[in-house]
Amino acid sequence: MKILFITDNFPPEINAPANRTFEHCQEWVKLGAEVTVITCFPNFPKGEVFEGYKNTWRKEELICGIRVIRVWSYISANSGFVRRTLDYISFGVSSFLHGLFIKSDIVIGTSPQFFSAMSAWQISLFTRRKWVMEVRDLWPESIIAVGAINNKRIISFLEWIEMKMYRSSNRIIVVTDAFKEIITSKGIDPNKIFIFKNGVDLSKYYPGPKSRDLVEELGLQGKMVFGYIGTHGMAHGLDFILDQVRKFNLSHKKDIHFLFLGDGASKAALVEKATADKLKNVTFLDSVNKEEVLTYLQLMDIALVNLKKSDTFLSVIPSKIFEAAAVQKPILLGLEGETKAIIDSYGAGLCFEPENSTDFIRKVLEFYENRKNLEFYKIGCKKLAFDFERKKIAKSMLIVLKELV
Repeated sequence: MKILFITDNFPPEINAPANRTFEHCQEWVKLGAEVTVITCFPNFPKGEVFEGYKNTWRKEELICGIRVIRVWSYISANSGFVRRTLDYISFGVSSFLHGLFIKSDIVIGTSPQFFSAMSAWQISLFTRRKWVMEVRDLWPESIIAVGAINNKRIISFLEWIEMKMYRSSNRIIVVTDAFKEIITSKGIDPNKIFIFKNGVDLSKYYPGPKSRDLVEELGLQGKMVFGYIGTHGMAHGLDFILDQVRKFNLSHKKDIHFLFLGDGASKAALVEKATADKLKNVTFLDSVNKEEVLTYLQLMDIALVNLKKSDTFLSVIPSKIFEAAAVQKPILLGLEGETKAIIDSYGAGLCFEPENSTDFIRKVLEFYENRKNLEFYKIGCKKLAFDFERKKIAKSMLIVLKELV
């Protein structure tokens, strides 16, 4: 079976979309599939091409048995609606042009951003191949929720395109139960929608001791570390977290420390805010390569996962929870809906109401007061990670793809 996968994020980028696609494709190759991935040159999240790469028309490489074709796109930092749109559209066009000449049995396009999915859709139309739309986030709902776009004409156009793709796709892969309900409510046949949630590769993420060198380097001796690893973007609500951190900075809880690792459109403003407020209990670190992420997960005591307060995000399940669970780090979750139900059902952490200062502080202190007895949460994390093991999910997804072909 030959699979063509269109995605704008792929290793050495280390965000959730890149990890999901790579780990699925890697497993499919092990199970006998021939997989070609068309992606752009690695640049996320800073909008700067990674060292060792150059943004040229085309470059091929082989990664863990996966044929990877990198194509030119207009590369921009994740700031400014016009530049981001040019970035997305240019990759959509480039991936379409190259994808026309790749032999495959099936084409998969992943969204967001949904210009990648549009590329797969158009390739399927021109080559008469079946295609699958993978929906990892609801567009345009998610960009409307963070205020990135409010032009009604543009929104209507994007919604029209969204519905065209839903209807034309042979299968729709979604990552949450809620996504299936929402798409079905728009008149799409539920029988062609399959749920394959995010998960974690347990061979790459596992419990371990804190790095003594890193603890000393960052001055974290005797600290209880609440860690956030991931994109610092508009959707993540980290400005709210900093406002609460300031209160701990002024209190007697000097041994509570917050660690933020990653980059994104909001990071510069967050660092400036922390500096202006003279926050001594906060550390900001730049993104690290994929192999180093585990070390920082092991460094924290509590994994912080947060999103802005919005009904749109009730249907989202951040992949951060699975990686934290695999390393057995209790989760402090600022999100309601389906993710909260998972954390509560497994007993893998505590949840606070998004943007509720009192609730956030209460839950942080609850972890703090029980910092020497977190075993209950760790057991819950272990169970959660096992149930969402990435290899099992990838295998099940490949069965659905084979049935379609």
